[in-house]
Amino acid sequence: MTTDTPPPTPPETESLPATRRALSPWPVVAVLALVLGAWQWYDTDRRFEALQTDGQRQTAQAQEAVGVQKSLREQIDALQARQGALEARLEDFEGQGDSLRTLFQEMNRSREDIAMLEVEQAIALAVQQLQLSGNVPVALLALRSADTQLARIERAELLPLRKALAHDIDSLTRVPLVDTAGISLRLEQVVSGIDEWPLASLQRPVAGGLAEAADDAPRPAWQQALHDIWRQVRDLVRIQRFDSAEAPLLAPGQEFFLRDNLKLRLLNARLALFARDQATFRNELKVAQGWLERHFTLTDKRVATARDALRELLATDIAVDVPDLKETRQVLASLRQRKEKR
Repeated sequence: MTTDTPPPTPPETESLPATRRALSPWPVVAVLALVLGAWQWYDTDRRFEALQTDGQRQTAQAQEAVGVQKSLREQIDALQARQGALEARLEDFEGQGDSLRTLFQEMNRSREDIAMLEVEQAIALAVQQLQLSGNVPVALLALRSADTQLARIERAELLPLRKALAHDIDSLTRVPLVDTAGISLRLEQVVSGIDEWPLASLQRPVAGGLAEAADDAPRPAWQQALHDIWRQVRDLVRIQRFDSAEAPLLAPGQEFFLRDNLKLRLLNARLALFARDQATFRNELKVAQGWLERHFTLTDKRVATARDALRELLATDIAVDVPDLKETRQVLASLRQRKEKR
């Protein structure tokens, strides 16, 4: 059995000095610790600075965020204020819109009332023209104006009135047209020429023939003087032959009354024309024609033209049957009653 014996110490170890054998690893450890501590301090300081910088940056960001938040709050407050103002204005606009709608409805209602009043006046004018003077063109114009006003209103309840107007307008268009203006103008022309018509009672016989030509032949002076004296004496007495009824003699003052009475007759005929009074119109023209043929010279061109005009006017019919617009008046009366009931 063998025992473990320590190995023999080398001779060099035994010969090292005692101081060398006394060296320990603690200084190295201390240096390393110091270096490690310095490194940790440096690293910690660097991290602290990074953290401080990061904190400052976050603080700046936070302050910036606070500023942005404050600005946003101010903007929100401003927007809310503007929204409140807009809401107030919107309420005002809505109120004004309601007022405008009410006013527009009232205006439309008043316009319709005005239009209906114009329609009633136009129909009344047409009825008046037909009843008083039988003036078909004016009545047609009034009825068409009323129909135009009704077309602008566009209400269903007015369709019966428009239908009645259309029927009456069609009836009036078939009425024969009497040229009242033309007839009146012809009567006025006849009246204006009465003062120039020669009277038959003042007509002188026409001297002529070969005897008158022989009297104008050259002769001695004493014979010419005697001839002139004889002609003047001969003119003091007039012998005239009338192949027809003798024209009545008029005193100098009666000529004026004859012409004025003839004018009055023709003017009465003109008034009867406007009134569509056929009997009076023809009676006045017959009397005027009789006076013309009895008292005035028919061989005169002006008198002959006036007589022909009177004959043509006597053959003219001025009285025509015109509609009385009864249907239109009934529909209008019913509409007026409905409006009064409302």
